[in-house]
Amino acid sequence: MAFSGALTLTDLNDFISPSQACIKPVEQVNKEPQILGAASTEIHIDSTGSYYEVSAEGSSTTSGRKLEQAQISLNDCLACSGCITSAESVLITLQSHTEVLTFLESNALLDRASQKVPVLSIAPQTLASLAASVSLRTAVPTTPRQILRRVRVFCESVLGFAHVFDTTFARDLALREHVQEFEERRAQPESSTGQLPMLASACPGWICYAEKAHSEMLPFIARTKSPQQVMGTLVKNWMGQIWAKLPHEIYHVSVMPCYDKKLEASRSDFYNSVYSTRDVDCVITTGELELILNEKGWDLTSPVEGELDELPHLDWANKPQTISAATLPELITHPGTSSGSYLHSIIAHVTTTSPMPLVLSVKAMRNSDYEEYILRRESDQVEVFKGAKCYGFRNLQNVVRKVGKERGVRVGSGAAGRLAERAVVRRGKKSGDEGHAERGYDYVEVMACPGGCVNGGGQLKPITATLSDAEGYARDWEETGVMQNAKWGDKEWNKKVEESYWSVAQGQDKAAQLVGWVLDDLCPTDEGLGDVDINAENDACRKRLFRTNYRAVENDIVGLAVKW
Repeated sequence: MAFSGALTLTDLNDFISPSQACIKPVEQVNKEPQILGAASTEIHIDSTGSYYEVSAEGSSTTSGRKLEQAQISLNDCLACSGCITSAESVLITLQSHTEVLTFLESNALLDRASQKVPVLSIAPQTLASLAASVSLRTAVPTTPRQILRRVRVFCESVLGFAHVFDTTFARDLALREHVQEFEERRAQPESSTGQLPMLASACPGWICYAEKAHSEMLPFIARTKSPQQVMGTLVKNWMGQIWAKLPHEIYHVSVMPCYDKKLEASRSDFYNSVYSTRDVDCVITTGELELILNEKGWDLTSPVEGELDELPHLDWANKPQTISAATLPELITHPGTSSGSYLHSIIAHVTTTSPMPLVLSVKAMRNSDYEEYILRRESDQVEVFKGAKCYGFRNLQNVVRKVGKERGVRVGSGAAGRLAERAVVRRGKKSGDEGHAERGYDYVEVMACPGGCVNGGGQLKPITATLSDAEGYARDWEETGVMQNAKWGDKEWNKKVEESYWSVAQGQDKAAQLVGWVLDDLCPTDEGLGDVDINAENDACRKRLFRTNYRAVENDIVGLAVKW
């Protein structure tokens, strides 16, 4: 399995460099008792990669004792301070497409009463990547909506999934919670725990990096869950209620554009200890979904019946008794970015709630992945909001330093950066220069991948028919039956995926009404009359469902440190 290709701790580079030290201690099971006075030993590695403990005098591996290989799980990597995403290629046996297929096969053999309900949720960036690939192969424009319908038919008729959803309704709910959290922070004193600038929290690569390298940034990161984890809450709790199933009786698979989503789903914060189940049981990437399609001989270029039909809509006047893929709002769109539109949802909120007309200006900083958005009062051009879009680790590290400087926070250089004394200055103002200093950021949309989520490490790569071979000679790979993928990060290909993402027609939906029903079911009032106000009443329940926490990961090296 390939690396994510997006993350690093060393050097200003947007590509992973597996050069960090893993700090997981090596535990010897059934360790043999040490014999006093015995000869010293050393470790030899044979041609197959097996490890042998042999006498230091130079005995061969045939006379040595074969050692067991160290096992590293996703949870181990989440507790590690040495790297970010090395787990993407180290024993991810519980987060792979083969695991999904194995579960579906074994689940189908059980009697109906014992079977779990398999549910698949797909990110819109994944649909855009598949649609761009199909359009390129067929020379016929194919939309993400068509791909969703084709994937749904395949997953339900061939694989045996009971329901297939896209994650845009969960994203809509996450954006609403995001705006609510921003308002809460803006209303608090500057010295309080929840602070501005608020930094986006939907990218797990960024979260892992902050926890291990810049814990001084944790108070600024939004607590709102990502759409993947909000979808996990909806599937395991809300839909589970509708289907009369407990959380552990549902098997939830998500398809994401990023390998790091596997790490996110594996976090202990998203594990239900009561039912011993995770909100998302398994995460596969766009590429892994394509592997399943190919293994099962399914042609995604072939249309399916009714893929262009409008879906039947819910009866918005009355709360439905059942929710299915055919009635849940499909592919809800938001103006802004293809990485979730977090910044633009905040801008829209500030603009609509302002008592005076505001004007938005956009300023490119280093490149298109780093842009500043400023809202000014139309009357006097006074800045009332300043935000930024920051993609890729080169830009991200600059923003971390900028936020630290603005807030009087020492930016850590180690795995758990130190928090210094906060300067006794207002954010964005210097002593003796009142009213003239540049305004600090209020919000930053942060994504680890250059180009954002459409360029995630798990996305499909552009297929090129003619490439050079190892000696540099051009070769027609189609003639040899081999198709080569271009490298991750191809800008022209990303443009095509971006265009595909926005090819979904934007229309009005009734998601707000459905959000009310969701919260009514998950956070019922004492009277049970369905009078939950999503912005005020039962606030603690809403936060418990849709927010999470982060913690600094200390670099406490114990045992043998293994160099990757």
